Amino acid sequence: MKRNALYKGTLQNIILKLLSAEVKMYGYQMTQRAKELTQGELEMTEGALYPILHKLENEGVIYSEIQNVNGRDRKYYLLTEKGKKQQVKQEQEMKSYIGNLNTIFNI
Repeated sequence: MKRNALYKGTLQNIILKLLSAEVKMYGYQMTQRAKELTQGELEMTEGALYPILHKLENEGVIYSEIQNVNGRDRKYYLLTEKGKKQQVKQEQEMKSYIGNLNTIFNI
């Protein structure tokens, strides 16, 4: 994340939203999708992404599975049922937060 430190506090929400939209993704795919959706504004580094993925996996919010793709193992991440519920809750909280920011900053 080189461009905006404000994204740092929302990375978990962003990861859960990406997984809810795509069903399963691998790490590099998440970084590229976030970059694409934000037109290059959000550049997640591996150093920012993987600790959050490991934390979410330890909490039972996501799980991973290894699949062989073109002779190489690739680790995919998926939401658990707990993760799906958490994603919906966090998205509602984010919408409220953004609404409040819109009010404060008159955006």
